[in-house]
Amino acid sequence: MKVLNLTEDTQVYTSNVYFVLGSWNALPDVNTLIDVGRDPLAIDAIKHTSTGLGKKRVEQVILTHSHYDHAGLLPMIKSTFKPVVYAFSKYLDGVDKLVRDGDELLFGDRVFTVIHTPGHSTDSICLYCEEERVLFAGDTPLIIRRPGDTYQREFVQALEKICRRDIGTIYFGHGQPIVHNCHSLLLSSLSNVRQSTIR
Repeated sequence: MKVLNLTEDTQVYTSNVYFVLGSWNALPDVNTLIDVGRDPLAIDAIKHTSTGLGKKRVEQVILTHSHYDHAGLLPMIKSTFKPVVYAFSKYLDGVDKLVRDGDELLFGDRVFTVIHTPGHSTDSICLYCEEERVLFAGDTPLIIRRPGDTYQREFVQALEKICRRDIGTIYFGHGQPIVHNCHSLLLSSLSNVRQSTIR
């Protein structure tokens, strides 16, 4: 599996846009965008990426949630590459298929599981690959450094589910990934959440 951040050097306010490809660009691999952001330079980056002979450059898009900085470029992505678009929210224009907690999808050459994580938004999801020990988090607040906020019970349950996974890398919707001590950081977050108000 290869993971490219297409908006790492952007000058526009946007989410990270991750392009997930198979290690060898083989025909069965599913070229996947996780979020589309709002910087049109991502389209140029896709066009200049080796995505495999005889394959669509972008076969599918999955949105971690529907906020504009993650989904704003969707109309241009759809008109340029004609991908199938997945999301949790049925209210976002351009979505072809809905996903639910526990669904599995192929990104590149790896299987990912959808984890519904309501909190940042009602339609927020994380995406987990057991084989690679990778989690794409979108804007789900996974690093919580102190107790005190109020959290929905559904978010706490989702965080508990994430903490049961073996995670070596977390890719966030903004900023750099975490590649060390993911499990201990997540457990610390869960402890802080449990000390906070839960409704």
